[in-house]
Amino acid sequence: MRIKDISLENRPRERFLKNGAISLSDAELLAIILLKGTRDENVVDMSNRLISTYGISNLSILTFSQLQKIKGIGPVKAMQVKALFEFNKRHNLSKQNGVSIKSAKDVFNYATEKLKDSDREIFIVLHLDTKNKIQKAETISIGTLNGTLIHPREIFKSAIKESANSIILVHNHPSGDPAPSDEDISITKRLIKAGELLNIKVLDHVIVGDGRYWSYNEE
Repeated sequence: MRIKDISLENRPRERFLKNGAISLSDAELLAIILLKGTRDENVVDMSNRLISTYGISNLSILTFSQLQKIKGIGPVKAMQVKALFEFNKRHNLSKQNGVSIKSAKDVFNYATEKLKDSDREIFIVLHLDTKNKIQKAETISIGTLNGTLIHPREIFKSAIKESANSIILVHNHPSGDPAPSDEDISITKRLIKAGELLNIKVLDHVIVGDGRYWSYNEE
């Protein structure tokens, strides 16, 4: 059945306009985002198939290339799906700005949402005010499975711009093991010294693994 064969009052867009997003099913909401189906399958049926096959949580972690292997999903639709879940992740993180950081566990809890399911190392900096509340979390570098390329200039340019009182360094290990490499230790020491020169204290460096973390300060 084509979308235009569905009665007007039962089409997702028309129901959205009349009753709001809350009136739509998960598949209908996804259909609104994907816009179009294929010659053989309308967008609502396609959305139902995606959700029933993978589930919303598993659909969110499929890579861009994995999505394109699904029948009816090309680069544009794969991009729409990835953008949907990334926007939702950022929305959840934005609600945590202003959270007070008292320990490495607080950092882990905050950063897990941003770093989970990533197959590459992501290096972020948390900008804190004088009360150790998060002002902003900024992604500095996205690396590969083997490491992240960062430079003190990029770290502190961001901190100075945000007038941060102090910063916390955070990155993930896609392997799931948060144990630091020699390079991780070396970079941390170098950034702490750079922070001392700029009067921006580096409070900690937390490495996020699979359900666990490593903290420079704690270790």
